[in-house]
Amino acid sequence: MKKYIAVLSTGVALLSGCASVSEQKQCDEAKYDVVAIVWPAYQPEPRWKELGIFSHGNGEWQNVYEAKPKTPDHQQPIVPLWGYENEADPIVVARKIDAALASGINVFMYDWYWYGGRPFLENALNEGFLKAPNNERMKFYIMYANHDVTGLWNNKAPAKTKNDVIWNADVSYDEFTKVLVPRWIGYFKKTNYYKIQNKPVFSLYKLDVLARGMGGIENVKKGFEYFNEEAKKAGFAGVHFMWNNTISKYSFKNIKLPNNDNPTPTQIMEYIGFDSHTTYNWCSESWKEYAKAKPELTYDKYAEISVGKYDNISKRYEKGQFFPHVSLAWDTNPRYIDYKPKVHPAKPADFEKALRMAKKWIDENRKEGMPRLITINAWNEWTEGCYLEPDQKNGYGYLNAVARVFGANGQSEE
Repeated sequence: MKKYIAVLSTGVALLSGCASVSEQKQCDEAKYDVVAIVWPAYQPEPRWKELGIFSHGNGEWQNVYEAKPKTPDHQQPIVPLWGYENEADPIVVARKIDAALASGINVFMYDWYWYGGRPFLENALNEGFLKAPNNERMKFYIMYANHDVTGLWNNKAPAKTKNDVIWNADVSYDEFTKVLVPRWIGYFKKTNYYKIQNKPVFSLYKLDVLARGMGGIENVKKGFEYFNEEAKKAGFAGVHFMWNNTISKYSFKNIKLPNNDNPTPTQIMEYIGFDSHTTYNWCSESWKEYAKAKPELTYDKYAEISVGKYDNISKRYEKGQFFPHVSLAWDTNPRYIDYKPKVHPAKPADFEKALRMAKKWIDENRKEGMPRLITINAWNEWTEGCYLEPDQKNGYGYLNAVARVFGANGQSEE
């Protein structure tokens, strides 16, 4: 074990995006950036009270332990091996960082929120991760998760109210440029902020919502150009803009381009100028297959369907690098009164197979200057059935699967 940790510790510095020409050789030596998505909701965010949910004071953990099985084969509630810890506590997060790095995960992508002129859930990043004593060993970047807040997280809300908007995610052009951009560049200046070719990575979830608030897609483009220039003033090569959603008409609904009232998703991506794209989870790409499957999909079938879409997704925007994604199952029932179709939980061995398929795909399809990057949903999406953290059923099974593929010993395996 001591030898393994020593090898990993000396290798962490190599596990990062190609920041310069001099570091290109490192990327060519088959090192990987393995990104685990962090849903920062398992902590006592003060604004939960504004939403009228999670009265126990520990955030969405309440949905996890209040979950009930809805069918004979339904595995609920899921019990975390580490307990229902406050993820805005830096000592709690320190253990998570160590466990992630030991498995080969070297980047956390934090979902980042802003509603009504104020941050939401940001303390998990600011108070938990960035104050963890070992945080600089782990790279991080943010995804602006700018979706409206609805009744989704309220496990007692009737189905008919689940889509009712409580907070909209609109920000004006002035708020984007004068308030959010300086805040994000503050993160960029952290020594462990993740960069590609010396461009801090900024990931976006909802382009249509951004256009809605900023007064049209032309203002979004203008805002991104401003953001890019401000990053250059801060000493970077610009911003690496990553799209983190499906490239589809649904994702870009109601968006019109100058002199084009009915643009294709590819044309919209090109207009904004995204540098890369990935997906937040598999269900958004495989919705029809999993929702209509009878019987419900096993994870191995879910993985086969979803990995099979990599080539098609990549071709939707060939100017940018597609970074393959791997999800862990899908089960949102802890958030609902009524039963929702699910994918059966992943067996660690099947999850490992999916990781190896993603690894093979990026090896064969990486563009020049791009890292071998793979995203995983998620580190801790417990209420969606997607979590790498250990539970009482599988123990460290999922993290061990990652380690076998990407850890210090696994990176040299075929």
